[in-house]
Order: sequence, then structure tokens, then C-alpha cells
Amino acid sequence: MSTMYVPLISSGVAGPLGVLHLPRLWLKASLEAAGKIAAGYPGIGQGYDMMVITGLGLNADEVRKFITESKPTYPQFEAWIKRQPGVNLTRANIHKLNLSIAGYIHTDDVRKGILAANNLPDDGSVLPDAINLNNLDDWNEFHAAVLKG
Repeated sequence: MSTMYVPLISSGVAGPLGVLHLPRLWLKASLEAAGKIAAGYPGIGQGYDMMVITGLGLNADEVRKFITESKPTYPQFEAWIKRQPGVNLTRANIHKLNLSIAGYIHTDDVRKGILAANNLPDDGSVLPDAINLNNLDDWNEFHAAVLKG
């Protein structure tokens, strides 16, 4: 049986291009291409993944194809992005995209579910942004899959 991995790179991490979530997108798509992504995690999902792909002017199918066929390192992935026609890597565009990622707030139901799964109160004491809530969700999934046994 193949080991499955919870993607533990946070959406709050950026690589050399400075794009938040891009390293996580690369990791998730790479794990999916290798058949090693933990259940419940899409390689390229509709949330932050598509925000980044659309925000940079990329095509999701082309991103998936490149990662699946080339199995790039992260720097190779960024180099490929730079070569894509129509890609928008201006500082202003990256800043705008990063603000949208950092400022994204989950729905009340998602927030309540993540907090409940972590036995945390929904009383405003936990930062409500999606990056922090997703981190809690990933850490909980990792604990259940790997540490708790």
C-alpha cells in the first residue's frame, strides 16, 4: 500500500515569486499526480487553487498536465509559470492576489466544522481567516493519519 500524504505547506507560504498558496498548489497537484494525496484533498480544488491559477492567468488543465508529466521541483514549476503566455506576474497583481488569499474568510459552517473537529470554541478567540483555519484542519488530519495511529 502506498503512503498517502496530508499536504502540510500552508496557504500562507509563498515561494520566490511571492505568490501565497502557490507552493501548496504545487504540492497538492504533485501528490495527486503521484497517487499519494490524502483522502479529501483535491490536487487542484475550487478554492485557493483556482484563485491562484485564475489570478495569475494560468489554465488549470495545463498546470495539472505539466505537473503530471514533468514532476517538477518547486523552482522548476515557478520557471514554467514564468514562460506561460498571458501570465500576469506584476508586483501589483501578485499583491492583489495575496490580499485576496489572506483576506478570505470561510463560511460559518466551514469555520464551525473545523473548530469543532479541533475541540476549539467558536467564540472569536481563533483567527477566522481561511489560512489559519485550513492550517488547523491540516494539522488535525495529519495527527489523525500519522501521529494518533
